[in-house]
Amino acid sequence: MSIPQSGGGLIEHHSQLAEFLAKGCKPKSEWKIGTEHEKFGYCKDTHLPLPYDGPRSILAMLEGLRDRFGWSEVREADKLIGLKKDGANISLEPGGQLELSGAPLDSIHQTCDEVNHHLDEVKAVADGIGAGFIGLGAAPVWTHEQMPLMPKGRYKLMDSYMGRVGTHGTQMMRRTCTVQVNLDFASEADMVLKMRTAVALQPVANALFGNSPFFEGEPNGHKSWRGRVWRDLDAARTGTVPFIFEDGFGFEAWAEWVLDVPMYFVYRDGKYVDALGMSFRDFLRGELPALPGEKPTLSDWADHLTTVFPEARVKQYIEMRGADGGPWRRLCALPAFWVGMMYDQTALEAAWDLAKGWDAETREAWRVAATVDGMQAEVGGLKMRDLARECVAISEAGLKARARPGAGGLIPDETHFLNALKETVETGKAPADELLDAYNGKWAGDLDRIYDEYSY
Repeated sequence: MSIPQSGGGLIEHHSQLAEFLAKGCKPKSEWKIGTEHEKFGYCKDTHLPLPYDGPRSILAMLEGLRDRFGWSEVREADKLIGLKKDGANISLEPGGQLELSGAPLDSIHQTCDEVNHHLDEVKAVADGIGAGFIGLGAAPVWTHEQMPLMPKGRYKLMDSYMGRVGTHGTQMMRRTCTVQVNLDFASEADMVLKMRTAVALQPVANALFGNSPFFEGEPNGHKSWRGRVWRDLDAARTGTVPFIFEDGFGFEAWAEWVLDVPMYFVYRDGKYVDALGMSFRDFLRGELPALPGEKPTLSDWADHLTTVFPEARVKQYIEMRGADGGPWRRLCALPAFWVGMMYDQTALEAAWDLAKGWDAETREAWRVAATVDGMQAEVGGLKMRDLARECVAISEAGLKARARPGAGGLIPDETHFLNALKETVETGKAPADELLDAYNGKWAGDLDRIYDEYSY
């Protein structure tokens, strides 16, 4: 999850809220790719999750990465809760999931090199303390009580609030992992088209990357339990945001929606001030009960923007949020999938053509079906496998048109990063299907084998 924002003066006019988003507009020549991915750490001998501190712990991982590989500390209340280096951040999700928020890069070649380098560093430190890391969309065995809550003020507030507004919020916080990519836009119109396409087709990503068929030690009846969790979390801040498909959608409409999402906190002097359920509109008037008489800054607005969790999210870039964490090469496939569709205009328009005729009920039906049936989903007579095949083909065409070479020019473009997805389309099997085949076959129901066979 996001780290606290800083900078930005007092908000003096309502128009500054949308203007803040519009400042993300960039010419195509300056578009970047930012990949984020989370993974679960565990003790190799017991297969239990890593605690925050101790000789074999999340803290030991952070200290090892700091000392061996030159990362700088990020602290909160004197607790080491993250690292930073060269435009990238390593942070902690609520249950100790280790996240890399990568630097903004020019190509998938670069972002995949970054992923590989990071996982090599993580493995080097983890091997030294008897820990392992695994990429899955949901913790396959661990209970809520077994997952430690990381010592971050934001998470303490959210943990108590989640139980009041939905049925799966604390599961999301402690027992799910995702991979996402952050992409730029050129203009308000470009943002609108990308957001509509992203939200409508996010179920395709969920199906292709579905990787969480187990929960609390047994099959859960879903190909993506992580996706299922997001369906019943907090209706005020999640979902397929139907208003983005209405006429007139733009930066102002997004800002108005975010304003009506109840607040979590205000960050002041290194501490999180409890503003749970309070209104940012009241804050603008200086009437926030948590900070009476005080008005917000643009950094407060930037923080509040990080507390909405729809299927795709607008900040000063767009976040694609619909995929389960997974195997090593799929961490490169996810940015390739979306970059191919979003960063070439012909591909973007072709992708939107697939979904522009859907109504809100159809979009929601795809969202539900993807979590349950994954690549075997079907809505209105259209099969997910066929829809995914079209999306991957569009993405491949977009990557060919980008023609970003790698390996010193030996590789002509970025299309080979889609190979894992092309295999899924051809076989009809996403990672969740492969896991279930192993569980029902060679593992004979022994889910403990997942750690040895699927860890990084």
